[in-house]
Amino acid sequence: MAAGRGWRRRALRLLTAGGAVLLTRFPFWHCFSGLLLCAERADGRRKPDIPIPYLYVDMGVAVLCASFMSFGVKRRWFALGAALQLAVATYAAHVGGHVHYGDWLKVRMYSRTIAIIGGFLILASGAGELYRQKPRSRSLQSTGQVFLGIYLICQAYSLQHSREDRLAYLDHLLGGELALQLLFVLYALLALAFLSGCYVRAAAQVLAVLLPPAILLIDGNLGYWHAGRVEFWNQMKLIGQSVGIFGAVVILATDG
Repeated sequence: MAAGRGWRRRALRLLTAGGAVLLTRFPFWHCFSGLLLCAERADGRRKPDIPIPYLYVDMGVAVLCASFMSFGVKRRWFALGAALQLAVATYAAHVGGHVHYGDWLKVRMYSRTIAIIGGFLILASGAGELYRQKPRSRSLQSTGQVFLGIYLICQAYSLQHSREDRLAYLDHLLGGELALQLLFVLYALLALAFLSGCYVRAAAQVLAVLLPPAILLIDGNLGYWHAGRVEFWNQMKLIGQSVGIFGAVVILATDG
């Protein structure tokens, strides 16, 4: 029995560390895909979401926070910094009005950004630390969980009201419309758990099982999304966000 508990504890620690790796390295991918998205738009003489001088400052702050988080130096503080940086960058891109997206794509983009910010808040609370020296901040963790709940509400909304998302799921779901409605109900129930703070760990474990096939089959269907719907590197950025969200969910599932 003792050996079994020890193996389970080591497995949970490994999963927690893996989730933290995915989340803390996300800003590197965010910057890399953002630069290539700027190059893609330059070829078509289109502007980036944020004016170039401010874009470089934003990326510099993101890389700085990611570097310190990755090395575990003041991880809580730099996780808060990464959340603030992402929030400011998203707000600047939204009010800048340089690029116009369809409503369905705005939901996809902003909901994932909200979830990533929630993930950083969860990390800033002290969750995911293998050797926790300070008590975790339950208020920060609860706020991060609410952000993940908002993301799940947006996912459920898209399954009902976004033709593009519905077709993407129907191409891979066995059972067609019935399976799609069951998935909608499941997302709604998971959102309720995160928003209410009840059964969060169980909900995170379910979501950790749902996200990998969704990332591979739905987000990873580049041919579908790139066919006049989403710019290639914008979709790659969305995939990176989904992977970061998966990392945050794994942290909650193992150390929530």
